[in-house]
Amino acid sequence: MIIEIKYKKQICEIGRRVYEKGFVAANDGNISVRISDNEFLITPTGVSKGYLNTDMILKVDGDGNVLEGDYKPTSEMKMHLLVYKERPDVQAVVHVHPPYATAFAIAGIPLDQAIMPEAIVYLGSIPIAEYGTPSTNEIPEAVKKHVHHHQGVLLENHGALTWGKDLDHAFYLMESLEFTAKINWIAKQINGDRELSKQNVERLLEIKTSMGIKGESPRGVDTPEGIHARKVTPAIQMSLTDHDLEQIAEKVTSGIIKAFNS
Repeated sequence: MIIEIKYKKQICEIGRRVYEKGFVAANDGNISVRISDNEFLITPTGVSKGYLNTDMILKVDGDGNVLEGDYKPTSEMKMHLLVYKERPDVQAVVHVHPPYATAFAIAGIPLDQAIMPEAIVYLGSIPIAEYGTPSTNEIPEAVKKHVHHHQGVLLENHGALTWGKDLDHAFYLMESLEFTAKINWIAKQINGDRELSKQNVERLLEIKTSMGIKGESPRGVDTPEGIHARKVTPAIQMSLTDHDLEQIAEKVTSGIIKAFNS
């Protein structure tokens, strides 16, 4: 019981973090944690993740039956339970709608470019899980295709999903995913999303392997993992006109000037 209270408090804390970071709006998002082989704590539906309290958190079994709690569990519970079923090593799952990552999900662009060392080592390739209607089995089936090879997915036209060894790990992966998407987007605006060389990526992958970190390689690397990642979803190229770039440059310059004057 004491352990369950601890986990419930952690879920509430993660809920507060994703809310304050703008990863969710209104009642969006859901969070869960494994407490035994077939028991899980999960957030309720219809409640802001920024204002959760421990009494709102439900206990469910692997079939989705509510064991404890007065609220109705999130409608995305099937997605969480699928991850736990397929990955016994996973202890926590986070689903939110971070703006940049969700924009990539809507555009159908996976986060699979070898552009930053931290993303290559810690995050790995993040594919697109094809669109499914929320609350149905369509999303779990789409996630199932990727859950064994990655640490998270972009849910097409929906949001993002990460899973990890504990609640903090699942949250940090989501935070890293959104940061990677943001940097990727900014780099594309100035046509600067240059990928690291194969040699540099391979050196990073050696570090990743030595640290025992899972997650597939970027699509630009000729490894079995990288080849698989490339097959998941082809990247869609962005193009900007000179006028677009001028407007972006003007906004960036204006923001920098305001920052210095504030």
